[in-house]
Amino acid sequence: MNINTKINDWIKADPMRWQALEIAAALELKDWCLAAGFVRNLVWDNLHHYPQPTPLSDIDLIYFAPSDISPERDAYFETSLRSRSALNWSVKNQARMHLRNNDHPYRNTLDAMSYWVEIETAVGVQLSVTGELLILAPFGLNGLSQLTITLNDKRPKPADFYARITEKRWLETWPQLKLINNSLLTDI
Repeated sequence: MNINTKINDWIKADPMRWQALEIAAALELKDWCLAAGFVRNLVWDNLHHYPQPTPLSDIDLIYFAPSDISPERDAYFETSLRSRSALNWSVKNQARMHLRNNDHPYRNTLDAMSYWVEIETAVGVQLSVTGELLILAPFGLNGLSQLTITLNDKRPKPADFYARITEKRWLETWPQLKLINNSLLTDI
C-alpha cells in the first residue's frame, strides 16, 4: 500500500481530522487545504505505531484568495470555524504570506507551501465536493514517509529550521525521525 493510500485511510479512521475537513470544506474556499501538522503529525504518529494521535496545537487551514488579502478575512473565517467546533483553528490566506516572508508573490497554495521551512511540513489535504481526499504536497510524500525532517533549499534558514525542531520537540515526540541537511545546523 502506498503512502497516499495510507494517509487517506488514516484520515478516514481519525474522527477529529475527518470532522475538521468537513467543517473546513463547508466554507467553500478556493484552493484550500488543512496543512502542516494536520497531515505531518498523523503520518509520523502512524509510522511510530502510536495508539493515539499526538495532540495538535492548532488546525492550519490555508487557502489562496488574492482578491482580499486582509488579515480580517482570516479572522472572520477563524471565528466561523470556532463557532462550529472546539478545535483551535489558524487560518492564513497564502496570497498575502509572501509579504511576511519577503518573497515574490505566490501563484497558489501549492506554490506558497513550497517555501515552508521544512519539506515534510509542506503537505496538506482537502476534502473535495465529491467527498474525496486530495493531497497537496509540492515535494511529494517520500520524505514524510521516510521519517525525515529536511531543510527546504527554497527557504535556507537553518536557524529557523533548528528552532522549529527544538520548540516543537519533534525529535522527542517522534524519536525515529532523522534530520536531513543537519550539517547546516553545526554553524548555529
